[in-house]
Amino acid sequence: MAGAKSALVLCMDVGFSMSNSAPGEEPPFAQAKKVIQKFVQRQVFAETKDELALVLFGTDSTKNPLDRDEQYQNITVHRHLMVPDFELLEEIEHQVHPENQQADWLDALVVCMDLLQTETQGKKCDRLNIVLLTDLSTEASSDNLDIIIENLKQAGITLQFFLPFPVEDDRGSGDLGRDKGLSKEQQRGLEMVKHIVLSLDEEEGLDEIYTFRNAVEQLCMFKRIERRPMAWPCQLTIGSSLSIRIVGYKAVTEEKLKKMWITVDAQTNKKDDVKRETVYCLDDDNETEVQREDIIQGFRYGSDIVPFSKVDQDQMKYKHDGKCFAVLGFTKKNLVLRHQFMGTQVVKIFPARDDEHAGVAMSALIRGLDELNMVAIVRYTYDRRSNPQVGAAFPCIKPEYECLLYVQLPFMEDLYGRQHTFPSLENKKITPSETQLSAMDSLIDSMMLVAEEEDLLKPHHLPNPAFQRHFQCLHHRAVHPESPLPPMEPWLEAALDRPQVIKERCQAPMEEIKKLFPLTEVEKKKKLKTSAQIFGKDSEEPDAKKAKEDEADDEYNLADIAEGSVTSVGSVDPARDFRALIKQKTLPFGEVCQQLTHRIEQLLSNKNTHYYMKSITCIQAFREQSVKQGNAELFNSYLQSLKRSIPSRALEVFWDLLVQDAVTLISKDEVEGSTVSKNEAIQFLLAEEKKEQAAPEPVEDTGDVDDLLDMM
Repeated sequence: MAGAKSALVLCMDVGFSMSNSAPGEEPPFAQAKKVIQKFVQRQVFAETKDELALVLFGTDSTKNPLDRDEQYQNITVHRHLMVPDFELLEEIEHQVHPENQQADWLDALVVCMDLLQTETQGKKCDRLNIVLLTDLSTEASSDNLDIIIENLKQAGITLQFFLPFPVEDDRGSGDLGRDKGLSKEQQRGLEMVKHIVLSLDEEEGLDEIYTFRNAVEQLCMFKRIERRPMAWPCQLTIGSSLSIRIVGYKAVTEEKLKKMWITVDAQTNKKDDVKRETVYCLDDDNETEVQREDIIQGFRYGSDIVPFSKVDQDQMKYKHDGKCFAVLGFTKKNLVLRHQFMGTQVVKIFPARDDEHAGVAMSALIRGLDELNMVAIVRYTYDRRSNPQVGAAFPCIKPEYECLLYVQLPFMEDLYGRQHTFPSLENKKITPSETQLSAMDSLIDSMMLVAEEEDLLKPHHLPNPAFQRHFQCLHHRAVHPESPLPPMEPWLEAALDRPQVIKERCQAPMEEIKKLFPLTEVEKKKKLKTSAQIFGKDSEEPDAKKAKEDEADDEYNLADIAEGSVTSVGSVDPARDFRALIKQKTLPFGEVCQQLTHRIEQLLSNKNTHYYMKSITCIQAFREQSVKQGNAELFNSYLQSLKRSIPSRALEVFWDLLVQDAVTLISKDEVEGSTVSKNEAIQFLLAEEKKEQAAPEPVEDTGDVDDLLDMM
C-alpha cells in the first residue's frame, strides 16, 4: 500500500508490584523501561514514519477516554499516536517512574484498542500493534476476555507480551505455572495471556511472548534506516546495432550518516538565534571588502595561482549523452583481480520487467558469460552530471533470478604500488621448519570462522559500530545534557571482538607459536662510518689539504647525482639548487644570487608561515655561500633593502622569524671586503626592536629590491 505505515501502542505497567525484585536482581520496572527506551530509540534513529503511542497503567492518576463511571481507573494515555521523537525519549527518561497503584492489565488493553481504532481513522495503516509490558501481578477480570479477543481479530490488531519470566509451551499438561516461583495472580494471568495469543494464532501464538531480558538484548542494536531501492533504467549496448533495455538496483552501497550537524546558540539551543555572514576582504591595512561577484576561484600550482572562473569550470566538464551502460569488450574472469575492485557500490543489472525480448537477450548474455567463465568490461555513466566509469559486469545465476553484477574498476591514476618491489620470501636463512609450519596451520585451523557449516561471523547481522556508538551518544546527550558520555555498550565491544569459541580454541596454538617463534630484542646498529673514516683519510692527510677537499666536497651527495644537472634555481628546493649552481660554477655568482632573490620574493608573496620558513632557508644559504665566496656586498645590500620594505609589505611576522634565527649582515670579521663592522651587524637586528618601540611612520621603500636585482 503506497504511503502505508504502522501504528503501535506501548502499554507499560508502572504499578507498585513492578518495583519488587529478589535481592541482587533488577526490578521488572527497570527492565521494562529499558525495553521501551530501546524500542523508541530505534524508531527515532531509523527515521520511520510509523506512529507510536504510550499508555501507562498502575498510575496514581487517571487520564484516558474511557474514564467513566469509575471504570478504567489508574490508566493514563501519556502520549497519543504520533511519530516518535527525542521529546518522547526525554519524557520516558524523566517522567516515567514507579507509582503506588495497581490496575487491571485487561482494562489497559481495552484502552489501547480504543486508542488505536480512534486515532487511526482516516489514516493508511497497514499494521496495528499493541505491546504490553507487565509482571501479571494484578488480579485481572476475565469476564469479557472472549469479547476482547474477538474485537482484536476484527480490528486486525496484533498483540505482543513482554514479561519478566520465560514462558514454556506446555499445552496438554496440567501443571501450568508450577515450580516457577509465580504467585497465584501471575499463574492465572499467564493462563489468560496464553489463551489470548493462541486464540489469535494457534500455531505461533506463543512466539509473541518475550522476556524483558531477551528483548533488551535484541533491541540493543539501532535499527538501520529503511530505504527503498531506486530503479535505474538504461540501455545495455553492444556495438552500434545491439541494444537491450535494462534496469539497475544497488545491491551493496556504503551507508553514510546524514550530516545533520547545525550551528545553534549554546544557551538557547536554537538555530534561529545564530546568523552566519561571510564577508570577503583584501589582505590590506583597511581590509577592503570585496563583493562576491568580484571573486573567482584559483588553483594553486606551486607558488603560483592560476585563476579559474565558473565559465572555465563548465567548459572543462566532460560532455556526454547521459546514462550509459555500453559493453566495451569481454575478458577472462580470472584477469579481473579482486583487489582492483573500486567504488562504493555493487549494482545488479536486470532486464526491463515488461520487455520479453530484453529478458531473452539478457539471459543469453548472462549464461554465455557464465559458461565461458568471462566478464563484460563496460562503460558506466549514471546520468548527465556524472563522470564515466569503467567497470566489470559479472554473470550471476541464482535459482530465483539471473542478473549482471557491476563493479567499478580503476583507471591508471587509481593504481598505487606498481613501483614497489619486494624481496622473495624464499630465503634459506629464514626458512621455517616443519614444526613451525605445522604450528601455524594449527593456529589457522583453530581460528576458522566456519564450523560445522555454521558461519560464526555473519556480516548481514553485524551493525556498523560507528553508527551504533553515534546513536548511543546522541540519545544520552539528548536526555542527559550535562553528564559525560557513557562508555561503549558491552554487547558492541563483544561484537567487535573475536567470537568466544575462537578465543578458547586458539589459546593452545597461540602458546605453541610463542615458543616456536621467540621474540628477541635487537640492539641498535652502530652508526655507519664514511669511506674517509674507513680508509683513514681524516687522520692521514694534512689539515690544509683536508680542509680544501672538505670545502670542495661540501654538499656532495647521491641526491645531487639522482637529480641530474641543475640549470636554474627552482621553486621546489631553491636553497639546494642555489648551492648546486654555485658549486658547478657555470653561471656568474651575481646571476645565481639574482635567481635566488627572485625566488625569495615569490615565496614572500604568499603570506604563510610555511613559505616564510622556506624563504629563511634560502636567505641562510645566500649568506653561507656569500661568506665562502668572499662576497658580502650582494647579501648585505639585499638584506638591508628587504628590511626597509618590511612595513609596507606587512612582513612583520616573517621578520620576527628571521630575527629569532639571528640571520644578520656579513661583518668584516667574516669577509674582508665587507663595509659592516661586527657591532653594526649585531645592532642590525636590535635596531628593529627599538624602531618598533618608537613606532615611527613606516618609510615606503619598495624599489630597493628591484634596484638590487637590476644591479646584479
